[in-house]
Amino acid sequence: MNRETRWKFVTTLVLLAGILSAVSRASAQANKVPAEAHAKIEAAIATFMAASKVPGLSVAVVQKGEVAWSAGFGMADVENSVPATSQTVYRVGSISKPLTATAAMALWEQGKLNLDSPMQSYCPAFPQKPWPITTRQLLGHLGGIRYYKVPEYPYTESQSDPEVGNTRHFENGIEGGMRFFASDPLLAQPGTHFHYSTQGYTLAGCAIEGASEEKYADFVRKSVLLPAGMLQTRPDDRLAIVPLRTRFYSKDKSGALVNAEFLDASYKVAGGGWLSSAPDMARFAAATLSDRLVGRATRDVMWTQQMPTDGLGRMAYGLGWQFGAVGDVKVVGHGGSQQGTSAMMLIAPEAKVAVVVLTNSDGVDAPGLATRLLGIVLGLPAPKRKEIAVDPTLYERYTGTYQLMDFRMVIVREDDRLIAQINGRKTALLPQSVRDYVLGNSESAVTFVTGGNGRATELILREGGCDVYLSRVK
Repeated sequence: MNRETRWKFVTTLVLLAGILSAVSRASAQANKVPAEAHAKIEAAIATFMAASKVPGLSVAVVQKGEVAWSAGFGMADVENSVPATSQTVYRVGSISKPLTATAAMALWEQGKLNLDSPMQSYCPAFPQKPWPITTRQLLGHLGGIRYYKVPEYPYTESQSDPEVGNTRHFENGIEGGMRFFASDPLLAQPGTHFHYSTQGYTLAGCAIEGASEEKYADFVRKSVLLPAGMLQTRPDDRLAIVPLRTRFYSKDKSGALVNAEFLDASYKVAGGGWLSSAPDMARFAAATLSDRLVGRATRDVMWTQQMPTDGLGRMAYGLGWQFGAVGDVKVVGHGGSQQGTSAMMLIAPEAKVAVVVLTNSDGVDAPGLATRLLGIVLGLPAPKRKEIAVDPTLYERYTGTYQLMDFRMVIVREDDRLIAQINGRKTALLPQSVRDYVLGNSESAVTFVTGGNGRATELILREGGCDVYLSRVK
């Protein structure tokens, strides 16, 4: 029996035992969320499903550092009328990145991985570049490694990029994934520029293999999944029989439900290729909060924002984790989106509270739902949007073009309004203060950061509990 066969055989047995145990735990946990909050959560989910037309989703809640409740809604398989449950297994997309980062930091904690050593110390297969690249830079998206060549969404355009719509299966996903980008030039000198990169996490996965002397997925399973009790979490192997795996959906241009574009995610397992259930991801959040995966000092390193030296825009990002706020509560977490999924995990560390939302359709706002649910669990009042009067002459300080990577937001003045133009669509900015604005009727917000002369130098886009800094380029 070879290594891959042993993995699948042992994992299947463990999964089956874990599923039975988890089902009983989930039902026992249902009463840990107060009745009033529970009712508000289900009402928010119902509203979201009606508006988004998402086929199915699963949600889990962590309170006091423990998994308190989880449930499924809608359909995991529309064609065969299979309902989604708390145990339904989804693609988690880029929520794979915190898993990878935690595994890397466990090796760092053990003294086996130097975060600041050149990549070739652990991954000699990666060719030398004009500048050295370190694991720390890769985990913070400062390594200069490119992203996809075309946008991830809409996925119907993915055929122009063999990575976004990859159809080839790789038994060794780290080695196979590196073939796509290893020979490409760097976008910038490492450390100078933020450039979000799933490919960079494939290279970090190679460093994990070199430092641990184990296969990437084996080490993640040993160092993260098993200690956290994540018995349903595994690489997204389209050839394997995966108990309780959902089908994957999308919408066509008319808005009708269709099966999602094909994807074999084996080439990007470290940055976007894991499957999991909502309670499993909640267990990951709980284990992270209780320092069961890495120590508090190591977690603090992961949760420290990485700063590029050029100041040309960035996500609020640490080592594998995004940062932001829900109301006035600071949060960490990560989102994920790819063919057949939109997912979000948000953690409020000080309150020891977390929310996980996993869906089986791309193009839906899982981060928005997660933000609303976290607010309910935290007992925050509903956001009050009270538009104030602002002297329109001040708007000239804010008009211009703001950018991060390929994303641009153009701010213009129309009469006595500020307007945000994104991909040709216009949305009014509703002033909440002189510098703070809400994007139309959404829960997304913009804050202008000004220099000494009062002119904006960048804006902060707060969306789905995460902060993104867009630099003014015009």
